[in-house]
Amino acid sequence: MPAEIKTHYRACNLCEAICGLEIKTQGDQVISIKGDKQDPLSRGYICPKGTAMQDIYTDPDRLRQPVKRSGDKWETISWDEAFETVAERIVAVQEQHGADSVAFFAGNPNVHNYGSMTHASVLRKAVQTKIHFSATSLDQLPHHLTSYTMYGHQSLIPIPDIDHTNYMLIIGGNPLASNGSIMTVPDVPKRLKAIQQHGGRFIVIDPRRSETAEIADQHLFIRPGTDAYLLMAMIHTLFAEDLVNTGHLSDLLSEIDDIRTACQPFTPELAEQRTGIAAEQVRQLARDMATIEGAVCYGRMGVSVQVFGTLCQWAIQIINILTNSLDVRGGMMLSSPAFGYVKPGESGAGHFAAFHSRVSGLPEFAGELPATVMAEEMLTEGEGQIRALITTAGNPVLSAPNGQQMDAALSGLDFMVCVDFYINETTQHADIILPPTSALEHDHYDIAFHRLAVHNTARFNEAVFEPAADSKHDWEIFNQLGLAIAARKGMTLKPLPSPDLLIDMGIQRGPYSAAAGHRLELTLDKIKQHPHGLDIGPLEPSLRERLCTADSKIHLLADYLLQDIARLAETGAPTKADELLLIGRRHIRSNNSWMHNSHRLVKGKPRWQLLMHPDDLAARQLQDQAQVRIESRVGAVETQVLASDEVMPGVVSLPHGWGHKREGVSLGIAVEQDGVSCNDLTDNKLIDQASGNAALNGVPVRVVAI
Repeated sequence: MPAEIKTHYRACNLCEAICGLEIKTQGDQVISIKGDKQDPLSRGYICPKGTAMQDIYTDPDRLRQPVKRSGDKWETISWDEAFETVAERIVAVQEQHGADSVAFFAGNPNVHNYGSMTHASVLRKAVQTKIHFSATSLDQLPHHLTSYTMYGHQSLIPIPDIDHTNYMLIIGGNPLASNGSIMTVPDVPKRLKAIQQHGGRFIVIDPRRSETAEIADQHLFIRPGTDAYLLMAMIHTLFAEDLVNTGHLSDLLSEIDDIRTACQPFTPELAEQRTGIAAEQVRQLARDMATIEGAVCYGRMGVSVQVFGTLCQWAIQIINILTNSLDVRGGMMLSSPAFGYVKPGESGAGHFAAFHSRVSGLPEFAGELPATVMAEEMLTEGEGQIRALITTAGNPVLSAPNGQQMDAALSGLDFMVCVDFYINETTQHADIILPPTSALEHDHYDIAFHRLAVHNTARFNEAVFEPAADSKHDWEIFNQLGLAIAARKGMTLKPLPSPDLLIDMGIQRGPYSAAAGHRLELTLDKIKQHPHGLDIGPLEPSLRERLCTADSKIHLLADYLLQDIARLAETGAPTKADELLLIGRRHIRSNNSWMHNSHRLVKGKPRWQLLMHPDDLAARQLQDQAQVRIESRVGAVETQVLASDEVMPGVVSLPHGWGHKREGVSLGIAVEQDGVSCNDLTDNKLIDQASGNAALNGVPVRVVAI
């Protein structure tokens, strides 16, 4: 008798869009994965990543049991042995070199997995180090620092009310490839086209004519790393042409005149010199933001991971504030999630510059140091040197700048343990790897992305398959490893209950709970009664009552921002004659490097090549599809170049996450792929000075024939 065919509904957690899936299974086999047409957020949309969830579940390269390094080989061990060995080694390193000789690095898949978000704190409490790093400072740290400064909480991040927008200015973002980023927006192609269908427009500003730019009403090329001049000139124009309208937020603002003074030197003419965008076009962008009702300005990776990343994100908030586009329908608004609703008194607000890194003196944010300093903190001898590392779902060898330096730093550690289910470019350096269950084997609730969703929904995701008998969820690993370390230290440490219980407690204290007097009286059990997701409604104005600053005002300026504005004013004209500026690029089939181990996500036309404008090829006497050498301050790689007018002259583009052909990597499909790591070129000393965030775009490089 064949096994019964079952239908499961859950969200995909491989990127920020959290698209609803309809998954049909028979026994332990996936028969089909389709978009869930009844999901109120994704509305049946699905991208190629969703169908690849089964590839991770069935991947023969995925670890199911703990492994220990034995010379150049790996030996399977029991969980008890793994926990005891890790506890013994971590405590030994700390006893010899101090508590802060052990560091943590967390990759971005942790945010896609609620067990990691709820339970990693148990392990951190046991280890008791203050040295923490994460992918945040390789990505969105400027967003968090800006929200902390202006609104009082790092997670109080306004996002575009795209379903009601009439004019959307997208700077350095490619939501058609990313499905939104710091903006949970599944089905984004239809949502962008809907803006046009009801008479609105959207404009893309990017050094590359991206997938989103292709369907935009207008695309403007901009020199990488110069976006701050454009944004400051738009603010300048709003004041110069008397276009400022702060609307219903006026009584919350007290530094408008200081903003006017700070932006005075940044004329549209200066912006034209720096960016390549005509001065009159800059003025028109400001006028459109000011005069079109339901306008919004949104900026993402291109403006975050550059040398003025924080200043760019701050300026975007200022533009929305000065054009009455914040906390209004169609503008920038706050999501109102059932769990994790940010309001005054909420924990996790953040803090800034409470301490600094040992070698380069960069500031911490919310207890984390910038990942750009992680390698030097391992390689630089002396008191406080990192001697051991705990990674959770991270691959900094491919994701952090100066990957070769990171590779060397990891190889010199006294001990390394990784919570991960692949032996990749980073985890190959580990002494022990602790693999959690895969996504289809555990339940899930999207904590982070409901906080950033363009429409308020709630959805609990039941496990599709029962996990293997001797496997462990990530939250169980954190609980048990934390207890093992605490016991060896003689500490008393309580494990946390399962994540669903913690989520239920949060929902019952949330805005839709009986305790809040809301008609829905939400609990997790009630959400479970809606397997396709519960529609809570559109975004609504709520910023005034949710401000977390001490005086309940919006803080428009801070000393570090004024210093960065001065730095921008003093920055000279760009680059040497033979230099090109390197940028990344996103593809809808990829998010993290381990997705390259799915055949369905890497099949088809290669997408790892260097893109270069034909004029730049000709100037260097290079041929289309030739092998070239790319050189930066920190390294060099060799790859194939493609002629493309997608990129503007002076710019080259290389995608993130490739470069798997390294000794020790056990990813059977990925290692067969060509391509190199762009982070063997990105520079750990090229940073956003305000936050310490990595500047992965606008990296000066030379391209020469081999």
